[in-house]
Amino acid sequence: MSSDQTIDRIVQKTLLNCSPSSTILEAAQTMAAAHCSSIVVVENGKPVGIWTERDALAIDLSDPHAFQRPIAEVMSAPVKTIHYQSTIGDTGMRFKLEGVRHFVVVDDAGDAMGIVSQSDVILGHGVEHFLVLRPVRSAISRPMVTIPGGASPTEAVGQMRAARADAAIVLGDEQTPPGIITERDVLRLIAGAGTIPPTVGQVASRPLLTIAEDDSLLAARAMLEQKNIRHIGITAADGRLVGLLSFSDILATLQYEYVHRLDEALKERDAALLRSRKDLNLARKVIEASLDGIMIVDAEQRIEFVNPAFTHMTGYTADEIIGKNPNVLKSGHHDETFYKHMYTVLSAQDYWQGEIWNRRKNGEIYPEWLTINVIRDDTGQITQYAAIFSDITERKKTEERIKNLAYFDVLTGLPNRRLFTDRLQIAIANAHRHGHQLAIMFLDLDLFKRINDSLGHGVGDQVLVETAARISHCVREGDTVARLGGDEFTVLLPELDHLEDAAKLAERVISHVRQPFMVDDHELYVTTSIGIAVYPEDGATVETLIKNADTAMYRAKDLGRNSYQLYTAAMNARSFERLTMEASLRHALVRDEFRLVYQVKVDSEDGRMSGVEALVRWHHPEMGLVSPVDFIPLAEAMGVISDIGEWVLRTACRQCKHWIDLGLPPVRIAVNVSAQQFVETDVPEVVARALRETGLPPQYLELELTETVLMQRVDEVVSVLKALRAMGVRISIDDFGTGYSSLSYLKRMPIDALKVDRSFVNDIFDDNSKVTEDGAEIVSTIINLAHNLKLKAIAEGVETPEQAEFLRSKGCDEVQGYLISRPVSGEDLISLFDRNLLPQGKVG
Repeated sequence: MSSDQTIDRIVQKTLLNCSPSSTILEAAQTMAAAHCSSIVVVENGKPVGIWTERDALAIDLSDPHAFQRPIAEVMSAPVKTIHYQSTIGDTGMRFKLEGVRHFVVVDDAGDAMGIVSQSDVILGHGVEHFLVLRPVRSAISRPMVTIPGGASPTEAVGQMRAARADAAIVLGDEQTPPGIITERDVLRLIAGAGTIPPTVGQVASRPLLTIAEDDSLLAARAMLEQKNIRHIGITAADGRLVGLLSFSDILATLQYEYVHRLDEALKERDAALLRSRKDLNLARKVIEASLDGIMIVDAEQRIEFVNPAFTHMTGYTADEIIGKNPNVLKSGHHDETFYKHMYTVLSAQDYWQGEIWNRRKNGEIYPEWLTINVIRDDTGQITQYAAIFSDITERKKTEERIKNLAYFDVLTGLPNRRLFTDRLQIAIANAHRHGHQLAIMFLDLDLFKRINDSLGHGVGDQVLVETAARISHCVREGDTVARLGGDEFTVLLPELDHLEDAAKLAERVISHVRQPFMVDDHELYVTTSIGIAVYPEDGATVETLIKNADTAMYRAKDLGRNSYQLYTAAMNARSFERLTMEASLRHALVRDEFRLVYQVKVDSEDGRMSGVEALVRWHHPEMGLVSPVDFIPLAEAMGVISDIGEWVLRTACRQCKHWIDLGLPPVRIAVNVSAQQFVETDVPEVVARALRETGLPPQYLELELTETVLMQRVDEVVSVLKALRAMGVRISIDDFGTGYSSLSYLKRMPIDALKVDRSFVNDIFDDNSKVTEDGAEIVSTIINLAHNLKLKAIAEGVETPEQAEFLRSKGCDEVQGYLISRPVSGEDLISLFDRNLLPQGKVG
């Protein structure tokens, strides 16, 4: 049992009591009979006093009438009480401080429920660990009272009362050992009602039990408890009696130590409280003075505390925000993934730090630097979160200003030379990795110095700002427009599909820049000269590309300004030509600039016309006759080939029908169909419409397709060719052998003829007119392949009689080329009908 347990565990529930009118004799006899050291005087159910064995020392034993006095006259009043929930340690302290040996134990209503004595406290104090370490001598706190054995009991009681002793040693003689007289012995004398012995030696208790002064207090307490006594003699090492030890002495020793420890504990507590109070006061002052916002949130996500800086930054007062969830501050700038990651880090590391955007009370969104720390209790459970944040709006603005100063032109807001160089370096690396082109344009305003000199730099700056906006308006997303300084600008095109794209952009920029500027009521006209350099042709490094673009720009200025130049002259010429051709090609059909010419096909055996191939020609009003090699790929790239192809088909059908109407021998007319027409148009419908509009019987129309057409989307092509064959139209494969063919596909295709490409025909003979083994074998193989597939073999590009004879000897069915006739107009072709067109008659 420890000293912090309550006394209801040790209280004596039986309360010895009497009335106030009871005599001293009656009270003493009651106490002696009950072996009790005290009696409570009760009136109307309430304790009004107490009379103890110590009080018995105040009675005059020599006066028999004193025993008949009412107990109310000698009792101690008021009664010392203690609550039943008081601790044993506190009770011991009260015994020491109030100098009593008994407390009446009361309940919550103040009613007596028992009594507790010093002995009860000592036996229940639970400090054996302390008693075992203390020797008996440490408890000797007062001189030993000795009384001669021949003294009267009255004298003995008077001596004890004077010494305020609860017991005294009664000296013996040589035959009689020393004894002891205690308060209890005096009580028994009173209870005897006048039978008081003449000497104290006759009253003393013998033998006197003793314990050595070096023994422990725990051993002394055990002896007192076992013998059911309250006093024990103390002997020195030589056997001399040096003192008396009572329960009160042990309790006094205990309470001294208890008080000492309690005092130390109180001092430590006071010091700790003082430090804590100072620390808390300092912390509160620091928190309140902090320029950082501070917020404490409990484990249930409710705000518990905010400091003045929090209110200043967010606009929320403590009364408005405490008790609410911190999500009232959310800006909507972050998704749920952001917050999930935040709490994952908090759970793993007990802190999170980073930039976050929150919302003020007025709705304004602002950036803050936030640090969150987790606060846990002794069990490791999260009790709170401490958030400290600072408004970094100004810092972000400063960073942006620094960034702009470092990477952007102050006047126009465009990237400056440093940022342009960085982006160009990245674009070069990307172009190298993926194998594509890029281009840069170097722009300089023509004669811009005149504006600054005549109208001032303010006007000049406005022109530069407007120029930057116009250039930026022309470029694609992903392109970069930069100002290098002065009136020099650059444009980066990081991915270039065609060189002409850069040239087109240059023309667009030139067109936009030369529009009039309205500045301060001045109408100004500005032009620009542009130089273009292309990676990798014109350089593989940043410095080289910029230098070459600059060189090209100065070439544009030398050639009259308000124009562009590519760094490579050949590229420049091709670009101009292609752009001019592209612009004209879009209007060529409407302007009726296309013409058809016709090249004869003849039968290898009789030399007579067996068919005609329609070939388109473009007569440009300025460039003259443009070769199909130049404009057909351009038409396909521009997406106008289908319109041109439909015009060719319709015109060729109309021409063939005209020949028939003239009574000429019917011949097939062959028309080339591009791969793009198969993708963009419904070829059977286009053919049917042309035949219907011109009235040409379908058996006189032959469509020539390349291997590329056949090998793309085979199933769809087969379906289209079957539809054409069902109409009666013939199909042949042009330029056979120059592409990729599969015999299994050829067998599936409903075709009528294979055309041997002119390159193979040209390789039949060498420069000395001798047959080449490889060339002749290839041509022979193609002819045999055609015949094995039940197809006709037609050779194009025949230019010599030897070639014609060789082809005839190998079984080639038809030949075509300059040997027979160059492409001619429809009217000129009339004279070639019904004639042997092979020269020198070298047939069979």
